[in-house]
Amino acid sequence: MTGNGRRVTVLISGTGRSLENLIALRDAGELNCDFARVVSSRAGVRGLTVAEEAGIPTTVVARKEHFGTQVFSEALTAVVMADRPDWIVMAGFLSLWLLPESLLGKVINIHPSLLPLFGGKGFYGHHVHEAVIASGMRISGCTVHFVDTRYDKGPIIHQRCCPVFPADTPDDLASRVFGEECRALPEALRWCLDGEVALGEGRVLYSDRLLRPSGQAEDEG
Repeated sequence: MTGNGRRVTVLISGTGRSLENLIALRDAGELNCDFARVVSSRAGVRGLTVAEEAGIPTTVVARKEHFGTQVFSEALTAVVMADRPDWIVMAGFLSLWLLPESLLGKVINIHPSLLPLFGGKGFYGHHVHEAVIASGMRISGCTVHFVDTRYDKGPIIHQRCCPVFPADTPDDLASRVFGEECRALPEALRWCLDGEVALGEGRVLYSDRLLRPSGQAEDEG
């Protein structure tokens, strides 16, 4: 099933669980988009199988086969731009991409912490959750943000929170945070697809609807 909507390219590096969630929502009619392609920075990962089983074209641009971030970025840009996607989603994509200026404001990323905390190079997967637990924080969560040329530094679009319990293991916290990711990423992507968020002068611009307090009618106030 396809969405007859905007074209979305998804970048992955691993299992593709977030991709799987997006595909399920698209198939249920809750995301109006077509997946143009799934691009992985690693060969042989489960996420490629997830895409192929859903009938989505796949390409591997292996980070280890490209010497230097600039060379890798140029190769990735060429693959992505060939499909002319409307939006690009990093869903568990672990490699730094020096994206061209023309794509600024068209690429979003999901990160498993409440940025700007526990972000940047080396903070991915269980490394994030281990650091959160070690810090003594009692709240964690996830962040969807626009991507720039730095790890986890782009303007924040959306965040969702969850508790951190004293007895939590990294696996416990990872599971709880991923539950929030499965809500935050589709919510943010839906806003992007519907033109309700945009990047303007280094900050996120929201539609009037999103700026209204929850439950407030359009003609109030």
